[in-house]
Amino acid sequence: MNFYKNIKPIHLYFASIIAFVLCNIIRDKNLILYYILLLIGAIFFILGFFKGRSER
Repeated sequence: MNFYKNIKPIHLYFASIIAFVLCNIIRDKNLILYYILLLIGAIFFILGFFKGRSER
């Protein structure tokens, strides 16, 4: 997990925002991809949250 150690929490938050925006754009077109992107966005947000808390 060397990649996870070097990434800043703000980058994980931005990735979650991008995933949430993309999932809202394609919500009506592809329901499976919507749920996948929603899950990815939630995972990035949680990782960013815990990464920010561990750096204090």
